[in-house]
Amino acid sequence: MEFFGRQNELARLGRWYSAAERGGGSPGQCLIIRGRRRVGKSRLIDEFVRGLDAPSVFFTASNLSASQELQNFTQAVLGSDLPDAASFGTAPTSWDNALRMLAQLLPADRPSVVVIDELPYLTRHVEGFEGSLQTVWDRIMSRKPVLLLLVGSDLSIMQALNTYERPFYQRGNPVLIEPLTVADVQEMADLSPAQAIDARLVTGGMPRLCLQWPRGANLERFLEQALADPADPFITSGELAIGGEFPADTFAPQVLSAIASGERTFTSTLADIDVSRMTLSRSLTKLAEKGIVAAETPLSVKPSRETRYRITDSYLRFWLHLLQPVLGMVQRGRGDRAARRILAGWPAWRGRAVEPLVRESLARLVPDEGADWSDPDAAVEVGGYWTRSNDVEIDLVGADRAPIAKRIGYLGSVKWHETAPLARKDFAALAAVAARVPGATEETPLIGVSRARSELGPWSAVYSAQELVNAWR
Repeated sequence: MEFFGRQNELARLGRWYSAAERGGGSPGQCLIIRGRRRVGKSRLIDEFVRGLDAPSVFFTASNLSASQELQNFTQAVLGSDLPDAASFGTAPTSWDNALRMLAQLLPADRPSVVVIDELPYLTRHVEGFEGSLQTVWDRIMSRKPVLLLLVGSDLSIMQALNTYERPFYQRGNPVLIEPLTVADVQEMADLSPAQAIDARLVTGGMPRLCLQWPRGANLERFLEQALADPADPFITSGELAIGGEFPADTFAPQVLSAIASGERTFTSTLADIDVSRMTLSRSLTKLAEKGIVAAETPLSVKPSRETRYRITDSYLRFWLHLLQPVLGMVQRGRGDRAARRILAGWPAWRGRAVEPLVRESLARLVPDEGADWSDPDAAVEVGGYWTRSNDVEIDLVGADRAPIAKRIGYLGSVKWHETAPLARKDFAALAAVAARVPGATEETPLIGVSRARSELGPWSAVYSAQELVNAWR
């Protein structure tokens, strides 16, 4: 399978490998790599390791007992290209013993790589694993030119690994693997900028789903192919994620379904599901810890408690709001009818779902170098602004910091219509409410973002799909 994108991630891994290769007093380097399932962590690391001229061992844990995991670890070391790997044939009697034996095998005169994938399984099932790893790392492994990669999909566990109370505190450097960027998706599927943004929203940037997108195809053609088979990963991945990634006490199916239509308040979410306030509060906290829900507040110079909740995975948001309701049609072999239903609701869904991607893109893009309208120090964070009654709702707020700014750099409007460019009425609507954003003034620049290329007109700056995609290059 062809490997696309990830040049920044490969370069980062390469820098840490070079640090181990250079040696020094304590040459060993450790990365704690986290990222949601399906995001391509293992494939990225495999691609990186295969490109090295270095001995390595790659072990992937499973949801097995400690003794079974130990047997699998032994086989992984025996099957590796580490020097003297055959000496591992004397089966270790414990995980502590296994880690010490592995550390002794690592060469002292050349760099090597050790990968322990799905680490959270070991921390759950192997008593004292983190303490053993810390001891072996401090006393043996870190003194050798090794790059140790600890990888896991449970974001909360992987983050906790590096907290003060845990044995491995400050031994590893945290790395978050994000989904593929919109620029990666464009390259993979040979799409126009606007089509690439559509594909990124629908697939969530998950590599397996991105690879299914026909080259040069629009959404309608993609759905025609994906909805023809009820077993297609595009259909099944959402259900598997909802049912398997989140603990039962998060009430993930109910809570995520309730907020899938857009950005929802606590009260409106509570009204849609049959759980108590305390249960919903705990659920949202856990889902936020796992990175699947974002709790956002209005960005301005004044604090606000008007929190809205958003699903961070746009594929899951698409699946819950547009695909899940038509699964029955797909199962009955009427993918064509399901596609028509999805396409009917697509423009309204996309208009809201594109806003987080626009904000992330502008955070990379603005201020323009040499632009006379922007303050380089007042536009490094991008959010939105709204009031409790929603009588004021502004898509884009650029500021010097978040969540409470000192200065507002610009306000903006996103109009993501299929072909219609920005209109003067869009500027007038934004200008009419701009002064109600705390920190904004009559001189605050107003910018526009449109799917279709638009004229500058009264705007301080205008951005199209092309500029948004280029921001990720």
